Amino acid sequence: MADENSTDSAACCLNPFFAKEARNQGIVLSFLLNEHPAQLTIPEVARELYTHPSDFDENDAVERAIRDLVGGGLLQCHGAFVLPTRAALYFSRLEMD
Repeated sequence: MADENSTDSAACCLNPFFAKEARNQGIVLSFLLNEHPAQLTIPEVARELYTHPSDFDENDAVERAIRDLVGGGLLQCHGAFVLPTRAALYFSRLEMD
């Protein structure tokens, strides 16, 4: 419609899929920040976060969350391991203070 602002960031939050994706990203990032400096692989993260880590949907959700967090500069992959970036760790320390 002409009166809708397509660049409104709140519009994406109305979509349940995007809301669930954001929630999954928060869960994965929080978990990895809490586990730091432990180095975990993607399957290890899935195994820790979900009751049925062999479930394709749950594994896929973890992989999508990690992919999006890497794209956003909050996680980095080193070989098989996924770790929070310096920026994510710094922000996490700011939140604690």
